[in-house]
Amino acid sequence: MQLEHWDEAADGPLSESAMRRKLEALGYSVTRYVYPPGTYFPDHTHAVDKIDGVLAGRFRMTLHGETVVLEAGDMLYVPAGAVHSAEVVGPEPVVSLDAVKR
Repeated sequence: MQLEHWDEAADGPLSESAMRRKLEALGYSVTRYVYPPGTYFPDHTHAVDKIDGVLAGRFRMTLHGETVVLEAGDMLYVPAGAVHSAEVVGPEPVVSLDAVKR
């Protein structure tokens, strides 16, 4: 599982625009989503490489049989064709940047 935590020393303060710039510089197209509490995405795949970046809230993701809870500043690489699921954890909505490899 390829997980990256926001590094303020290298990337500056966490913000939506800063994370978007970082993802776009890596060659991704970025879309912002807000998922309300209770949102659940069962096992699924994508045809392209993705990165799920979290700006707020807690997002439980399972990938390759491993589970991690993403919080603000976390970015998880999801390879094309990888079976994964996701779920909003707790009472707060998840604000996410969904990055798709161009």
